[in-house]
Amino acid sequence: MRAILLIDHGSVKPEANHMLDCVANLLQSMVGPEVIVRAAHMELAEPLIPQGVDACVEAGATDLVVFPYMLSPGKHSTRDIPRIVGEATRRYPALAVRVTAAFGVHAKLAEVVAERAGVELVASGGDCTRCWNPDGTIGACGDACCARTAATDNAERVSARS
Repeated sequence: MRAILLIDHGSVKPEANHMLDCVANLLQSMVGPEVIVRAAHMELAEPLIPQGVDACVEAGATDLVVFPYMLSPGKHSTRDIPRIVGEATRRYPALAVRVTAAFGVHAKLAEVVAERAGVELVASGGDCTRCWNPDGTIGACGDACCARTAATDNAERVSARS
């Protein structure tokens, strides 16, 4: 069974930590009961990542997708979370584990910004075949660039079929 573990930094403010639980509940309602959705924090609040991994496995997960609930591909989402997840999943050798990129550049995030700013969209930004870098180069936005993420996801699907 597939599980999605949302991971944020964690905060000393309970309302910030509670928000991740709300997102997990929303996502759970959207993906349905066939997917396990849990939330954990990297530090400062519980459940921590190892507890989140355990909760997924205890609920029946055999395939764990870890999503760093962070905007950019910084140190926490590219190094710390994958390292901690690796340590936490070592006890579960049969568990398939994948850590995704952070949110990064994505049209749906831009739509949320426009909506909250009260600005109507004049065009769709959903083209994930190109990078939205100002100078047009691919890769400078980092691993979370939608063009790079789409290419990586496609490569993973291809290699999984081989």
